[in-house]
Amino acid sequence: MEIGLMTIDPPVMLAPMAGVSNRAFRSIARKQGATLCITEMVNANALLHNSAKSYWLMEIDPGETPVGIQIAGSDPDMMAEAARQAAAMGCDLIDINMGCPVAKVVKNGDGSALLNDIPNAVAVVREVVNAVRIPVTVKMRAGWDHQSITAPQLAEAFEKVGAAAVAVHARTRDDQYLRPANWDFIRQVRERVSIPVIGNGDIKTPEDAVRMLELTGAAGVMVGRASFGDPWIFQRITEFVRTGRHMEPPSAEDRAAMARYHVQRMVELKGEGVAIREMRKQLAWYLKGTPGSTVFRSRSSSISTWEDAETLIAEWLDHARNEDLSWI
Repeated sequence: MEIGLMTIDPPVMLAPMAGVSNRAFRSIARKQGATLCITEMVNANALLHNSAKSYWLMEIDPGETPVGIQIAGSDPDMMAEAARQAAAMGCDLIDINMGCPVAKVVKNGDGSALLNDIPNAVAVVREVVNAVRIPVTVKMRAGWDHQSITAPQLAEAFEKVGAAAVAVHARTRDDQYLRPANWDFIRQVRERVSIPVIGNGDIKTPEDAVRMLELTGAAGVMVGRASFGDPWIFQRITEFVRTGRHMEPPSAEDRAAMARYHVQRMVELKGEGVAIREMRKQLAWYLKGTPGSTVFRSRSSSISTWEDAETLIAEWLDHARNEDLSWI
């Protein structure tokens, strides 16, 4: 798959996700086969008000490439300036968020609210494209609700003003994450444009990825929630797409080692206090899957130190060594 002058091969990507696709997890996903990673959403308004958090979200590891920075907002001029600042951080592409369904985002006209404002959505993309020299992509939902599926029309307009690719989450804003993804929305977009269309939504297994590609004609797949606690999914998808073979699932030792590395990397980046709070949910994802693991996952919500995390992982590993982890 080509995005601008970049070749994304295999086209198996990590979706941008708030609280998840930070520097630590991006490095993990990349090592496990994700060929393009996108940062957490950076609010353009906060960035232009010199938010320290916004600059932290845009930080990129040395050698981390290709990587995109995702920005969110609905003012075309503000988004253009945010894109210039993001590009100065050294990213390979700018991704525009038109998919976030969270109320505090859409009430400002940002995220998936732009799906209801076609002229302004197009203006945002046009101004961002004109502001930077790197490719601009858009990640969007299919529409606001099932009575207003605007993604095909928007994608066509985005291509005309210079977007290099679009990623389509095959749900509406109204769906949130409650309804199953409808991959036909991706196909509808693909039929309207010649730029790459990336499919997103309910890719839980390698078979799902192959089926999505076959049914929609998408150029690639973007994995989000299925990677929670399971970054190996990128390798498994790539292997299955290329050979039709399934990789062995990670062992309990593999999962414990990855959880430990994730904790260590987060502590290095954020300091112990913040890192451990943010790792509580991550550890719950890593530790699931064995009989009796509910107790350990519950304990993860109250850890407060690196030592707590290490103890929890070690005790879970002792419990899991003789259990079946073939649920993956």
